[in-house]
Amino acid sequence: MGHHPPEIPIEVDDETGVWSTDGLPMLYVPRHFFINNHAAVEDAIGADVYAELLYKAGYKSAYFWCEKEGATHGISGAEVFDHYMKRLSQRGWGQFFIEQLDVAQGTAKVRLENSAFVYYYGKVNRKVDYMFTGWFAGAMDQITDSVGFPIKTVATQLQSGAEEGIEFGLFEVKPIG
Repeated sequence: MGHHPPEIPIEVDDETGVWSTDGLPMLYVPRHFFINNHAAVEDAIGADVYAELLYKAGYKSAYFWCEKEGATHGISGAEVFDHYMKRLSQRGWGQFFIEQLDVAQGTAKVRLENSAFVYYYGKVNRKVDYMFTGWFAGAMDQITDSVGFPIKTVATQLQSGAEEGIEFGLFEVKPIG
């Protein structure tokens, strides 16, 4: 089992201590801290309600991130989606692999291995990676908007590595309707 330093550029402001990557402020927190908070909210309001809230927030955040990163790196279309999956993987959420992507049609399938949520929950026989779902639709909608194919999409989680007999998560993005 090898190790390597982070593959993302991290800058720390001397005066404020703010971490940033590509000019966007970042937080660096222990995984257990983040997921313990996630689990506490889930316990308080229920996974279904929490998933709905996270979908909307994640959609908005992904849209913003893809817009900023596309401009920062001078990339668009499928390159932005690919860059997003790479950055999510590099930041420790899990390893995201694009199984299928068609920007003009607004469709994608993303495989997730080594999910931070599956590491925490284990085999609980339910989809635990729902936090990511809105991210994929937000990314796709920003990308299609930016290249002149304004398609509104919806993302769903088809399976989770936390389900019995399932080894990886799988998400699908497709146009609404």
